[in-house]
Amino acid sequence: MLMETVKLSRIVMKLTPDMYPCLKSSELDIEIVLKNGLESLEAEDALDIVKYSISEYSKDALLH
Repeated sequence: MLMETVKLSRIVMKLTPDMYPCLKSSELDIEIVLKNGLESLEAEDALDIVKYSISEYSKDALLH
């Protein structure tokens, strides 16, 4: 199994570049561990990852 760690910005630029301007730089810097690597992702996967990552990032920000 290929595990790959990439920044959210890389996922967005590869699969959903139109979303890039909508995200904060702090969100784009979130590191994501991909179970099967970046090449296995599709656009709908990217949208799910973006939604989940922002949700988790926001939750952490509220706790600080």
